[in-house]
Parts: sequence; C-alpha cells; structure tokens
Amino acid sequence: MLKTIVFISSFAAVFIPGCRKRVGLSRDLLLNGSLTLGHTYGTAIEETVFEKCLSSSGVFSALVDPMGNSVDVSTLESLLFAVTSILSNADICTYKDAYVSCIKTDLPTSSYAADARLKNVINVTKFESEINSICSMNISNLISAVQGCESNLVTIKTSCITVDYSSDANFCAHRRITFEEFDELCFEFGVEPEEPDEKEIAENPDSALEWKVEIGANRYDLLCLEGLARGLLVFLEKIKAPIYKSIPAWTGKSAKLRILPSTAKVRPFAVAAILRNITFTPESYKSFIDLQDKLHQNLCRRRTLVAIGTHDLDTIKGPFFYDAKPPSKIKFKALNQTQEMTACQLMELYSNESHLKQYLPIIQDKPVYPVIYDSNGVVLSMPPIINGEHSKITLNTRNVFIECTATDLNKAKITLDTIVTMFSQYCSPKYEGIESVEVVNPCGTSVMYPELHYRLEEIDVSETNQKIGICIPPGEMARLLTKMCLFSLSLYSINVHVHIFLSLTTIHVIHACDIMEDVAIAYGYNHITKTIPQTNCIGNQYPINKLSDLLRQEIAAAGFTEVLTFALCSRDDVADKLGKNIKNVNAVHIANPKTLEFQVARTTLLPGILKTISKNKNMPLPLKLFEISDIVMCDPKKDVGARNERWMCAVNYNKSSGFEIVKGLLDRVMQLMEIPFQKGNDGYYIEACDDPTYFQGRCATVILRGKPIGKIGVLHPDVVTKFDLNNPCSAFEISVEPLLRSS
Repeated sequence: MLKTIVFISSFAAVFIPGCRKRVGLSRDLLLNGSLTLGHTYGTAIEETVFEKCLSSSGVFSALVDPMGNSVDVSTLESLLFAVTSILSNADICTYKDAYVSCIKTDLPTSSYAADARLKNVINVTKFESEINSICSMNISNLISAVQGCESNLVTIKTSCITVDYSSDANFCAHRRITFEEFDELCFEFGVEPEEPDEKEIAENPDSALEWKVEIGANRYDLLCLEGLARGLLVFLEKIKAPIYKSIPAWTGKSAKLRILPSTAKVRPFAVAAILRNITFTPESYKSFIDLQDKLHQNLCRRRTLVAIGTHDLDTIKGPFFYDAKPPSKIKFKALNQTQEMTACQLMELYSNESHLKQYLPIIQDKPVYPVIYDSNGVVLSMPPIINGEHSKITLNTRNVFIECTATDLNKAKITLDTIVTMFSQYCSPKYEGIESVEVVNPCGTSVMYPELHYRLEEIDVSETNQKIGICIPPGEMARLLTKMCLFSLSLYSINVHVHIFLSLTTIHVIHACDIMEDVAIAYGYNHITKTIPQTNCIGNQYPINKLSDLLRQEIAAAGFTEVLTFALCSRDDVADKLGKNIKNVNAVHIANPKTLEFQVARTTLLPGILKTISKNKNMPLPLKLFEISDIVMCDPKKDVGARNERWMCAVNYNKSSGFEIVKGLLDRVMQLMEIPFQKGNDGYYIEACDDPTYFQGRCATVILRGKPIGKIGVLHPDVVTKFDLNNPCSAFEISVEPLLRSS
C-alpha cells in the first residue's frame, strides 16, 4: 500500500518506505492524488528536487538528532517527531544527511515523466534562506501601540493600522484600514472588535482612535498585540508562523533556579526562562507589562495559581534560589520604593494600595512567605506580591530573567511559554532568544524550562468535511489549518488523514473538534453552502419537561405558589439541618466552593423551600409553596459520576401542620395521572416509616406500584427550628419520573 507523508513545513520531503530510486515529480503526479508534495503552508512545490539525497542504503538510515545519534523511526509518530525536531531545532546546513528526496514506487512511468518545470535545483543554502526569511507587511505596525484594558481585551490604535493593497487595483498602497474592513477580518479570524461609542469619545477624545478586540478566554496567545498581529498575518498568509525553540546558554552553562523544600508550605512550584538580546521600545515595554497583567487576571486566577516575575538579568547573579522564610527575615527594597522594608512592613504598606491589596490574602496568613534571591542574597521578588527594585526591567534591559511561581505547575508552564513566545520577536535573532533555565526540584531532580514541546493530533478529512458541510482535499485542509498556526501534514493510506503538530501557543486545542472548528474558521463560515439536512426531524418537548409543565399548572390551580431555588446548597442544608449525617448523603461535593452556601449539589428540594419560607415569614399565613426541579445524585455508573432526577416538593406552613392539605395535593397529582389509591401493581399508597427529617409517627413512604418514590409527613420540630421557622410545616417530596413511566 502506498503511504505518503507530506510535511507542511519550510523544508518539505516525501517518504515512501521500501523504495530506493530517486525520481522527479511532475505536475501531473502532483495533481492526480497519487502523491502530494507539501510546501510551507500547503503550497504545492513544482520546482523542487533536493540537491542532497539519500544513498541506496535506504530512507530511514539518514535521520539523526541534533547530537548526531540515529533516531527511532519504527513508528509513524516517532518518524514525524524526528523529522520535525530536525527541521525545527537544528541548523539545516549541519544536517545534510537528513535531506531526503522523492523515491520511486510502483507507479506508471507516465506519472513521473520529465517536466521542464523541474529543472531548477534548490540547494541547502537556498532552503535555509527560505526558512529564515519573514515577509513584512505594514499591518505589522499593529504592535506599535498598546493601551491598557480589561484582561480579555486588546486595544489597538487605528493610526497604526495600515494594509498594503498594492496588489489590488481598487486600493491605494498602504491605505489605512477602516473599522468595517478590520471588523470583517476579525470576524473571519474568530475575534470580535469593538468601536468606541459616542459617550466614550466625549469623555476621552483619544479613544476615537482606539479599537478594542475581545479575545476568547482560552486564547492566551492573542492577549497582546504581538500575538494578535502575528496571528492575523499568518491567517492572511503574509508571514509564516514561527517555530519556537530554545537556545544553549551563552556562557555554555545554563542558569539554575533551585527550589528549596520550605516552599511546599506556600507555593511549591517554579519555572523560569531567559529572553536574550531583547530590545524594548516604549510601546513593546508597555505591552510586555500589560500581557503579564492580563495573564495574572485570566490564566493565573488573580495570582492565586501563578505569579509572574520579570528581572533584568544583568543586574543579578545566578544561581537563583526559591525559598520560603518567616516574614520578619525577609527584607529588601520593593519595586518603586526608596528604602528597604521587611515583609511585614510591606504587607502593611500595601494594605491601603488599591492594586496590590487584593493579592495580600494569598499569603498573609501563612507562617512563611515565598522569596526569590540570587547567589549574592539580592531579593528578586516576594511572589505573588511584589518584585524587587534592584532587578526591575527598563527600556535599556537587554536580557530578561522570567520566573513563575505557582500552586499549579501546568498553568505555570503555559504562562511561561506564552510570555517567551510572544516577546521573542524582539530578540536578536528574531524568535531565537529563548534560553532555557535549569530548575532543580527539592528532591534533586532537574528540569529544563521552557519545554517548548510540540504535540501530534490527527483528524479524518472525510469526517471533518462532513461535520462542517464542505468538500475540500487534504492538501487544502492542511493549508487552512496552517493559516490558523497549526502545522499540518496529510497521510495517504486506505483512508486520508491530516496530522497536525500543535505548538505551545495552541493551548485552546484539546480535542479533534477544536481542530475542525479552526478548519471552518479558515475556510470561512460565509463560504459554507447552506443545505437542507438529509434527515427530517420534528422538534418536540421532552416528555419529562412536558409533564412537569402540566403538573405546575395544576398545582398552582390548587392554591400553591411555585418557587425556584438554587441547585447548590451547603452541606448543613442537606444533612445536619435535616437530622442526617453528611457521610450518608449521596451528594456531589464541590471541590473548591467559593462560599459556605454553595458546597454541594442539592439532593432534595425541601431545604430550598424552607429557606424561602424563612425569608418570607412576614407574609400572611398560610404559605403554600412547591417546586418541580432537578436534584443531583452520585452515580458511579454514569460517565460523569452523577445523574439528575426530576423531583416534586410541596410545603404547607401555617399555625397548624395541615397534613391533610399536602396529602390532598398528593392525591390530586395521582388523580391527574389516573393512578388509583390502592395497594398492588396498579396504584399507590402510603406506608408508615421513620425518617429523622419528619416527626416520629407522622411520616410515611409514598409507594407507587410496589416501589417507594418519596416521603410525606409533618416536619420534625428540630428541622423547623434549624431553618429559623416558628410554625409547624407539613410536606411531601416525590420523584416525578416514575409518574412519567406509569402514564
């Protein structure tokens, strides 16, 4: 079976296992689907024959890693990663043995007949030049101005946005883009711009020249103008998406950050990196600070998960130490301060500071505070509160040391990767100033950061076409994905797939459907043909919802008022206040509840109604309330570990319990469902039982066709008192779903 792997990369190659002879590829061969040779961003190569090719010893023997060792290519995945690693991380000129050419397979001779367009031979130097070249465009001036805004908004000065229309006769070259044109571009790209309204312009005339772009919460790579401009330019196919890689330390020995064991008490994780030979302008410097603020508010969850610190590397000396000390033993000159202070003094100082006081509770009650210092004892920062004045970055900073301390290691790595990739464009050479830092863990193990890993995903071309409603070949789909900064290649065998290399900036891709969405965005939603579905469907209400609506009308007609209560409640509401032990309650617990009122998903509707009555005790008696809603129960048989059930609850609150009122309502519901009051498999009845929620001797189980479906009775005085009520209550609570099955 013919299997062709097409690398959509600046350095393209075709591998055909088991074949030896070198041939050229004609245009006919490129177009007939038997073979496809990919070029950068899916463009077909018509004039490429590699000057360096393999010997007759085979295809795979020539692949080596950057250290000169042979690499494992026994599986498709290892082959893809091996070649990508060589293309991405190696100096191409030094890896001549990795160059491969087209290899002859069992195809008709006419398929690869001579073609005049194949006479041009491209050598290694030309390939390297092609890879390193970056197309420029005036729209890149997007990055020349940044204004602070909300965490998920990027503000753009319109005076800095121009587009080169020289190739279009209808436009003048370098004409400034209008908001309507920019809005159309953003719509196609999947973000939403916003023009200032008249009120904003009246309050601040300068805002008339600013546009806000709302960014999705998972697109951290677009939170700064550098990332947004880069994404738009790649989408317009004006530049190639950069390949990010780390460089060896300039001194030959990597910088080190040692994490000491004491940090486990506060923030146990830390990662770090260095941006070498960076050049800041006032605009890029402001953008650098703004991106940190946006990440702090978004991904870092207001510094509770991750705190970022940036420092002028030339003012400090490694190795660096991440420690945790008592507040009284931490003393340094904080950012923008004129004198040294202890950590306690700083916490008191910032308690009245509007920006930093919100972060103080993160460590305020801890016995030790985290601190980072260098080999000379100079304090770099006290995360997550403040950096030190000694190492602050300025416009003259050329080497930046970036550290992220965290309670969530994965979030810390994403944060670090985002910062270094977005601003490595200001390094010299461009995108090649990311230097790794060795982080030594308390256990003695070492990890190099940033990791800058690429991962492999696969989508089926036919399935993608079907789900989107389009019909495009694999090569075109690879090109569209590359417009979305997803390096792609197509694999031909019995079925056709597209393989995508996801960079560290594509955190938003967590499933194949996310890749399909990017295909749809790049293709253009407006270009998808509207079609009538092949199946005929008639919309209808779910039976359980229809029954619930009908019951609501009848119960309201019986004189009860419907309430709608919260689906979350406290543990006491479903356990202690009802006379039960929380361990015996089959409740779904919230892992990190924000308040004591929302700790578990409700397992009963009764507490919500009783709390409603408690808040309305001043209303005239009687209070007759009911609710028909879902409760949540743990269920290990379900894929999510829980299930929803539709229940009905009614409560009568008066000077007397009024059991006959709720019993009459229960009988009315059964009458409506045409269920007789009788024992056996055809009716319902009640049977005395004991339940701590109800008064002893005044509680019964409601049994429908031999199976219990709920309880009815007079509430226990302790339950009434715990809900701050002073009159007796009677109630019933039953499951609605058995009623549906019996109808």
